[in-house]
Formats: sequence, C-alpha cells, structure tokens
Amino acid sequence: MFKKAGKFLKNVVNEMKQVRWPTKKELVKYTITVIATVAFVTVFFVIVDFGISSLIQFILE
Repeated sequence: MFKKAGKFLKNVVNEMKQVRWPTKKELVKYTITVIATVAFVTVFFVIVDFGISSLIQFILE
C-alpha cells in the first residue's frame, strides 16, 4: 500500500514539473477576462430577474 502511495506521489511530482505556469502578463489577462465575464453574467441575470419580476407583478395586478 505504501509502495503505491509513494509511486503516486512520485508521478505527481513528475507531472508538476511538466506544467507550464502562466506569466504575469497572461495571469493579469486571464483575471481580467474572468472578472469581465462574471460582471456580464451578473448584469444579464439582474436584467432577466427584473423583467420576470415585472411581468409577474403586471399579471398579478
């Protein structure tokens, strides 16, 4: 059992050595993209929620 765990950890270390980490410029670009996407989706759902709420309120009155 410990042999398998040791082999697994060795494989993890080998895989981590092959990872290409993003540069600072790429990281900033990706972070801005994620924040902009989250903001867009938030605004979209606020508008949809407002529209549905208004429609339901109009129907109930």
